[in-house]
Amino acid sequence: MNTDETPDLQGEENVRLLLKEETHQIIGCAFEVLNELGHGLYEKLYENSLLLEFRLRGIPCDQQRRFDVLYKGQSVGFFQPDLIAFSTVVIDTKTIDRITDEDRGKMLNYLKVTGLRVGLILNFKHPRLEFERIVR
Repeated sequence: MNTDETPDLQGEENVRLLLKEETHQIIGCAFEVLNELGHGLYEKLYENSLLLEFRLRGIPCDQQRRFDVLYKGQSVGFFQPDLIAFSTVVIDTKTIDRITDEDRGKMLNYLKVTGLRVGLILNFKHPRLEFERIVR
């Protein structure tokens, strides 16, 4: 049997499960923040509230950590993701109508710049939390 034609189900499963527990905890915090603050406020308020909720739950988190953006090996500026929890998950807080392919594409770039594999887009605009987990 040619292994190139056989799907790598174990690899696919590993990607699906990558940081599952961590992202589950982060999403739980996002629900708590939305329940407490309500929906539709400024993004920064949700970012700051998530940071506080993470601290209350003992979840390690960096806010606005700087990463160099490189072009052909040269720094051309920096990128600051909203939050990085557990030193492994990039979190982008939003108050937008809906999460789009543009937002997904941005998160993939954020993951590339940070060198991390998992990102969460959290949208607090509506009464019901919208979230997407992106794996690179």
